[in-house]
Amino acid sequence: MSKVMEQGKKYNLYSWSAQKNLAPANIVDAKGIYFWDETGKKYYDMSSQLVNVNLGHKNQAVIDAIKAQADKLPFIAPSFSCDVRSQAAEMVVEASGLKGAKVFFVNAGAESNENAIKMAKMYTGKWKIFSMYRCYHGATYGSANLTGEPRRYVNEPGIPGFIKYNGPYPYRAPKHVKLRNEDEAAEYYLQTLEEQILYENPDAIAAIFMETVVGSNGVLVPPKKWIQGVRALCDKYNICMVCDEVMAGWYRTGSCFAFQQFGIEPDLVTFAKGSTCGYVPLGGVIASKKIADFFDEHQMMCGLTYSAHPMGCAACVATLNEYKRLKIEENVKKSGKHLGKKLEEMKKKHKCIGDVRYIGLFSIIEFVKNRETREPLVPYGRDPEGKMKKIIGMLKEGGFYTYSHENMIHVSPPLIITKKELDEAFEILDKVLDTVDTWVD
Repeated sequence: MSKVMEQGKKYNLYSWSAQKNLAPANIVDAKGIYFWDETGKKYYDMSSQLVNVNLGHKNQAVIDAIKAQADKLPFIAPSFSCDVRSQAAEMVVEASGLKGAKVFFVNAGAESNENAIKMAKMYTGKWKIFSMYRCYHGATYGSANLTGEPRRYVNEPGIPGFIKYNGPYPYRAPKHVKLRNEDEAAEYYLQTLEEQILYENPDAIAAIFMETVVGSNGVLVPPKKWIQGVRALCDKYNICMVCDEVMAGWYRTGSCFAFQQFGIEPDLVTFAKGSTCGYVPLGGVIASKKIADFFDEHQMMCGLTYSAHPMGCAACVATLNEYKRLKIEENVKKSGKHLGKKLEEMKKKHKCIGDVRYIGLFSIIEFVKNRETREPLVPYGRDPEGKMKKIIGMLKEGGFYTYSHENMIHVSPPLIITKKELDEAFEILDKVLDTVDTWVD
């Protein structure tokens, strides 16, 4: 273990991990879709780190914008105007397509969702918040209570009023429920959701949160009628519809925001990650016109020392310009189609794969013990034999970097990736899955 790694182990606490047996690689360089450790080993970054490095590593235009802002005005309190703060806000609102909207900038996705909770409660005067079981909205206390998967457990007992519902996941629908197509799936899950709304008293429900396309918990691409149906339920019962686009936003799914593919307008949109590609922290909440107008006469009780930080806003302006200059939307459609083809080939070849799901350059591979029974490769919330860790370890050894969640691995590379680079990375994946096939029925 190198000096840097020893120093890191001695003084750092690393996320989501028991610390004793960790050996975090010392990364010394990165460029495009690749990064290198201190031994010179090259990795294909097939998860865009944490699905945030959308433009790849070392985009020079974003780097130059950060440098220039550091020289000009590295910080000014959020109560002031400055050029990049105003410009970033205009560009974000215009990108959303929500006319008359305004944005409140924060530092990260969790803070975006924290403030969306507060805005929804202030606007409606209600107090209950709905969110999906298979979702992740962040690890701060409010966003952790929104979160529906096992990472919320350490925050329990939680905050009163946070209610979980089941969103569309047809692959794991109850065995007695036969869903023949997307429309039937939408109708089934909308019926169960409306029942919950009625059971919980719609006059108490401030917001229904959803990841427009569920990210870490499975890249669950919803039926169009589901999204439209939730919008209709929110209108019917005077509930705020909140689309969490922290991971799905900024062209990851093929459009600037995923909700734009479903023909609806949310009341609140949360974002982060791809707004700066991680070069500088920045997130935010886009408030629709009716909510923005509400705060003209009502005090908005949201505030952060680093809200709309000039360095983050400068990086955001440069990033959004780079999406246009590099024609990222076009590349996502082209390379995303090729990614889907490669995934279907893997599914056909490898019996360890139960399902693949993809939209744009956002995809997941779900592993099973048996395709007929659909039994997950590892139990929900546990990995007693370390199977998923072994898969990630074998991929990493081959130079294919990604992360796992439950019985799934992400394949969500930087949005600049080419067909050739996808083919090369999938050669590594293919060899690893040959081994995983020997573990299953």
